[in-house]
Amino acid sequence: MKNNLSLLNRLALAAAGLVLSLNCSASLADVVAVVSAKSAVTSLSNEQIVNIFMGKTTLFPNGDRALPIDQTEGAASRNEFYLLFAGKSAAQIKASWAKLIFTGRGRPPKAVLNDSEVKRLLVENPNAIGYIQRNMVDDSVKALTRD
Repeated sequence: MKNNLSLLNRLALAAAGLVLSLNCSASLADVVAVVSAKSAVTSLSNEQIVNIFMGKTTLFPNGDRALPIDQTEGAASRNEFYLLFAGKSAAQIKASWAKLIFTGRGRPPKAVLNDSEVKRLLVENPNAIGYIQRNMVDDSVKALTRD
């Protein structure tokens, strides 16, 4: 009986681990790039979004100035955004910015604490772009469709 109980416990733990890993994978798709509801921008390619956040461009395709709003290091949305959009880990992003800063070729975007702060800044500035969890999207911001 004790062996059967041990086996059941191990199976239950394995099942719980599988469910947790599936939930983590699903959450990676829940981060979206957003702009103010007042912005003229409606879609950007993945590459355009990454280029704005990595300092490679300062303009939207329509010529308007793009003001990227990042989230602080360690924020779950930040880690998910860079992994999903740029295919890079937090450490790789930090290393890229360290190199750009050292060579004088760029400054990282302004960073805020969370999704709510990103939304607040987007409402204040129609040229801002940020990222938040999909469930935080409301009528004050619009999620960009990725070309």
